[in-house]
Amino acid sequence: MSKENLKFIISGGGTGGHIYPAVAIANELKVRYPNAEFLFVGAKDRMEMEKVPQAGYKIKGLWISGLQRSLSLKNMMFPFKLISSLWASRKIIKNFKPDVAIGTGGYASAPLLRVASNKGIPCLIQEQNSHAGITNKWLSNKAKSICVAYDGMDKFFPSDKIKLTGNPVRQDLLDISTKREEAISFFNLKNGKKTILILGGSLGARRVNQLIDSSFELFSKLNLQVIWQCGSFYYETYKNKETDTVQIHAFLNRMDLAYAASDFIISRAGALSVSELCLVGKPVIFIPSPNVAEDHQTKNALAISNNNAALLIKENELDANFETVFTELITSEKQQATFSKNIKSLGKPNATKEIVAEIERLLEQKNE
Repeated sequence: MSKENLKFIISGGGTGGHIYPAVAIANELKVRYPNAEFLFVGAKDRMEMEKVPQAGYKIKGLWISGLQRSLSLKNMMFPFKLISSLWASRKIIKNFKPDVAIGTGGYASAPLLRVASNKGIPCLIQEQNSHAGITNKWLSNKAKSICVAYDGMDKFFPSDKIKLTGNPVRQDLLDISTKREEAISFFNLKNGKKTILILGGSLGARRVNQLIDSSFELFSKLNLQVIWQCGSFYYETYKNKETDTVQIHAFLNRMDLAYAASDFIISRAGALSVSELCLVGKPVIFIPSPNVAEDHQTKNALAISNNNAALLIKENELDANFETVFTELITSEKQQATFSKNIKSLGKPNATKEIVAEIERLLEQKNE
């Protein structure tokens, strides 16, 4: 098999947390194998059908969705969707003839990688969270290699298949320490005044936004300026709260500069956000979303806070604890230095390259 005509099939989606790693892996493979062919497979009605073509790759959609937690018509349709997706996956793999199949989680990767492994195609899965998703757990016995971002994943996966690589992250975060002046100018911040960055995800986080809205007096008392990314869903509600020390954004298009400008960060604990924040190395307070499958955000945050590398406050403890915990962090340079040093030590800047090296190892095994 020539390096010139390699074919990679990649599946991952449902959320940006699955799509971004899939695209990052494809981009790195493309650098190493410029003439390779790529095909993505996603769920027909999910965001990957829009995001993957924007990244320059072809995608095919499967009629698939997850099981709902409550009794619903969608659950009754699930067996039909699964059978349909398995048949469609067989057809896609027969026509495309991939050399390797790569899954980053999400509904569509289950039927695709199951079919690929049954056809003898080597499969690699990448698990972003500290608590494995149902799709990747289901696929783990068939996969040849499982790339993870956290220690202790042998409670979900066969230990001999696990490679601790970390999560693919934006490469423009690797040198944010050199961008401080540019960032302060970009956000029109006051030099010499500490800045708190609040991240609530692209849609926003209701409870986090309520907390920030009620904390302006505290921020003022601590002499902080605020960059508040409240999310598109909440922007209209909060945009009139802007002052000369509080700026409010629906989105932040230059995350590298937002991180560079900040001294402290309050964030949700999605897998990719946590991985980014480990590279950024600033003091962080995680407020995990309790409304996600198997409470995996809390588990992600615990993997960091248990290493004395960040603070974790649960949503139902915000009223009782936030002001005290936040004030102590802002006023204790010793605590700030400890968190910065420890969280930075958990960062894995070469994750994408290590995952692709693992894919290359599977290709070599296949050719032996």
